[in-house]
Amino acid sequence: MSTHRTIVRTEAAPQAIGPYSQAVVANGFVFCSGQIPLDPATGQIVGDTIEAQTERVLQNLDAVLRAAGTDLAHAVRTTIFLQDLSDFAAVNAVYALHFPSDPPARATVQVSRLPRDVKVEIDLIAVLP
Repeated sequence: MSTHRTIVRTEAAPQAIGPYSQAVVANGFVFCSGQIPLDPATGQIVGDTIEAQTERVLQNLDAVLRAAGTDLAHAVRTTIFLQDLSDFAAVNAVYALHFPSDPPARATVQVSRLPRDVKVEIDLIAVLP
């Protein structure tokens, strides 16, 4: 059985810095690649704090989702990768602002290193409305 895939590309979010797509739409789902806190216009890291970096990551994910025809309200699953798990509460505070009710399922893990030595990366799966 063949599955139709649509590649999502938008200038409103950072361009892929490797051989991957910003997102892929398949079977009514949007699979977003991990986003790090890059400014889409400059490609530079945004923010020195975990809060600022988390905010930029969620803005980037929302931009990709909007290009795919959905938004954060339709997220069903996220994975948060943290350089330091002691940032968990601070990330939760910012995350809760973007998912004020009925948040998606989620996993959070500490990793030894992230691209460009950022503090946080988040990937996401959403449904199309």
